[in-house]
Amino acid sequence: MLAPTGEGDGRASVVPERLRRATVAFDSREAPGTVIIDTGNTALYYVLGQGRAIRYGVGVGREGFTWSGVQTISRKAEWPDWHPPAQMIARQPYLPRFMAGGPGNPLGARAMYLGSSEYRIHGTNDPSTIGKFVSSGCIRLTNEDVADLFGRVDIGTRVVVLPKTAPRFEAKGLEAKRTITVRPGAASARPIATASGRQAMNLSTSTLY
Repeated sequence: MLAPTGEGDGRASVVPERLRRATVAFDSREAPGTVIIDTGNTALYYVLGQGRAIRYGVGVGREGFTWSGVQTISRKAEWPDWHPPAQMIARQPYLPRFMAGGPGNPLGARAMYLGSSEYRIHGTNDPSTIGKFVSSGCIRLTNEDVADLFGRVDIGTRVVVLPKTAPRFEAKGLEAKRTITVRPGAASARPIATASGRQAMNLSTSTLY
């Protein structure tokens, strides 16, 4: 089942129901306010506590670009400028060295930077990529959803990124009275574990971040 979701730039997209923003039953040892990203199921959870979380659909890294680990949000920006990192420019030398923030920027309406890494949680000007494995490792949400998450998180918020091969699950609405268990609580903050095999390739704008 598909449902339309409005975007901050005025366009509409079609997002699968399982990826629409919703409050769901969610059992986790993580503290309220933690962000958990289920890479394999292309979902992000903002932990509310008391067995609940807000679920958002996300786009994640394509093959060879997924990663897992624990980070913290080190910076937040509205309509961020984009400076493609050196590694990306090496793979795609035709990319601009700078792009000012705005509706046409690949980072979308908001960005939350993860530690000192090159990864971000950010919006997108191509909402059709939500639910897909398309980026160079960043986590993308619709502009509407990233603005909502942006308003909930703070600098220092803990972000747990589960590996793509973690057991898959699907959180249901609270009325379904089902919970899922995510237990990365024993993991301490550590450097990101990145995937190998980042070969050069030509990409469209939608696959940049």
